[in-house]
Amino acid sequence: MIVEHDGAVAVLTIDRPKRRNALDAGAKKSLRTALEAVSADDSMRAVVLTGAGGSFCSGQDLAEHAALLQADPAHATDTVEADYAPIVTALVTMPKPVIAAVEGTCVGAGLALALACDLRVFADDAHLATAFTAIGFTCDTGLSLTLPRSVGEARAKELLLLGEPFTPAQAVRWGIAGQVVPAPEVQERAQALAARLAAGPTRAFAETKRLLSTASLSTVLRREAEAQARLALTADHTEAVTAFLSKSKPDFRGS
Repeated sequence: MIVEHDGAVAVLTIDRPKRRNALDAGAKKSLRTALEAVSADDSMRAVVLTGAGGSFCSGQDLAEHAALLQADPAHATDTVEADYAPIVTALVTMPKPVIAAVEGTCVGAGLALALACDLRVFADDAHLATAFTAIGFTCDTGLSLTLPRSVGEARAKELLLLGEPFTPAQAVRWGIAGQVVPAPEVQERAQALAARLAAGPTRAFAETKRLLSTASLSTVLRREAEAQARLALTADHTEAVTAFLSKSKPDFRGS
C-alpha cells in the first residue's frame, strides 16, 4: 500500500500491479490500516483511493483463495467478515469524502470498493464487472447493498446473475454516479476533486455521509436533528453564515 499526502488530501494506492491489484492477506491488512489511519487524521480532509499500474482492483486474489480452499475449505471465506467488512465499513463511515480513481480492471470486490466510495472518476476504457457468479460465488464487500442502491434492483440482478462486463459510460447511465474521462486524466481529475472537497466543510460532509446511510425514517429524522445541532456549534457553519450575509466567500477550515 502506498500512502501519499498532497496538502489535505490523502492518496491511497493499492500496490500489487502485477496482479492487477488483487487483494491478498497483506494487501487487505495494509488497506484497512491505511483507511483507519487517515480516518483518524484530522489534517487529512479528503481521500483518493486508487490502484497502481493502470488498474484499480481485480478483487480477491484467487490464487490465495484457492490455497485456502485446499487447506481448510470451511474457513476459506473467513476473510469476508474479518477483512472485507471492516474495509468497506471504513470507507462508508470515513468522516471525510473518498473519491475512487478507477482505471483498468475494477471487478468483484474491487467494484464494491469503488461503489463504497462517495464519488468516482472512471477512465473511459475501464473494465467493470461484478464477476462473483463466474466463480460460483455471490457478492460481498457490501455490493448487495450498494449496487441496487445505485442502479436499482432489476439492473443489479442482471449485473450479478449474468456477470457480463459493462463500461463506465453504461455505469453512469444506469445510475452509478461518476465522471468519465480519458485514462491519462483520471488521477489528476480525482485529486482535483479531492482538493476541492478538502477545502470544504469537512464536518458537514461527514454528517451528510452518516445521514445517507441506510436507516428507517424515524432514525433519519433523529439523526438529522442531532447532526444539525452538532454542526451549529462548528466554526465552519458560523463562517459560512457570516460569509453569506456579507456576500463573501467562506473560508472553511474543517472545524
